[in-house]
Amino acid sequence: MKKASLHITAEEYRLRTQKLLEFLQAENLSGAVLFERDYILYYTGFAFIPTERPIAFIINASGERAMFVPRLEVEHASANALIDRVDYYLEYPHKPRPMDIFKDVLSEMGISGAFGADHNGYPLIFGYRGRSLTELLGVTPKPLAKFIEDQMMIKSEAELNLIRESIKWGNLAHVLLQRYTRVGLTETEVTLKASNEATLAMLDTIGPIYRAQSYFSSGARAGYRGQIGRNAAIPHALANNIIFQPGDILVTGANAPMWGYNSELERTMLIGPASDQQKHMFDHMVALQDISFEAMGPGIPCSEVDKAARVYYEENDLMDYWKHHVGHAIGIRYHEGPFLDIGDDTKMKPGMVFTVEPGLYVPELGGFRHSDTVAITDDGIEMMTYYPRDLENLTIPV
Repeated sequence: MKKASLHITAEEYRLRTQKLLEFLQAENLSGAVLFERDYILYYTGFAFIPTERPIAFIINASGERAMFVPRLEVEHASANALIDRVDYYLEYPHKPRPMDIFKDVLSEMGISGAFGADHNGYPLIFGYRGRSLTELLGVTPKPLAKFIEDQMMIKSEAELNLIRESIKWGNLAHVLLQRYTRVGLTETEVTLKASNEATLAMLDTIGPIYRAQSYFSSGARAGYRGQIGRNAAIPHALANNIIFQPGDILVTGANAPMWGYNSELERTMLIGPASDQQKHMFDHMVALQDISFEAMGPGIPCSEVDKAARVYYEENDLMDYWKHHVGHAIGIRYHEGPFLDIGDDTKMKPGMVFTVEPGLYVPELGGFRHSDTVAITDDGIEMMTYYPRDLENLTIPV
């Protein structure tokens, strides 16, 4: 049996870029400029930390590929980006200004007249200020984000393998998180212990070839992010070093970036036997997720999944505890489109990967949310995550 490769090959990057080039040529565009970090990673394999210093990927209609970077990123880009040339400026804001040098690079590559871009200039992050591409070239670029997002929606087998590998190590981190959680300990010490042990085991197994290619994590991680007790009713709470108490509802999160690719595993756990109200909400949460799984498959609009879940919310008088749609796609970004939302009629296709996470949030009780990573297949779905979902296995003894 052929072993799954834990990276994206140079040939796959070439084919991705070829599709972009074919689109540019079909639209009679002289080239494209991409500033988004995730788009640059998708086409070149170059992962970096975005700051106020402009970084761009450029491709012209002839297929010549370039990275435009600050001086401090030259060696980094030269060693890791699958491109033909690296152009650079000294520093930001500096003199001459980065965008003045950028204009010369575009001219040298033959990008003039009609061209495409993901943004009309480098985004205003970390205090950056600079001229738009319209101001720079006198032409407003054709937006490319829709084409790129559509291309990124369908994962290749190599991408699916990286997501599966991410799930494996996120699963281990979650096992350790549940094992170490006890009354009287804090979320910080348990999160660190579980995450560090899982990361070290992962590094021992994969070895020195491992690359996170992520700017928010460098290994396997599982934690609570403050979703403990009544705070579990806040879907996007922040960690607060909370001390675990008997009766707490715990909403978790676990993943491990693999060469830039992500997965999502979330579970609702309880410390000690569930009260009748806790069990009632837990059972509804599992039922909502089951209904969502059943509604998924190739050719089905994403909106139908959210509609099916909302019928259950309404029939069981649960809408007061609803706060968000069923889920979202996932891949290079932790959140990608399309979305399992009544407002998104994108039809699901084989190779799309989603999180499925309908939740219930009761202010004086807590939150209830499992999240599983699911791939669309030719004839249904692949449940990629495999952590227990039942209350018995998710109850931590006091």
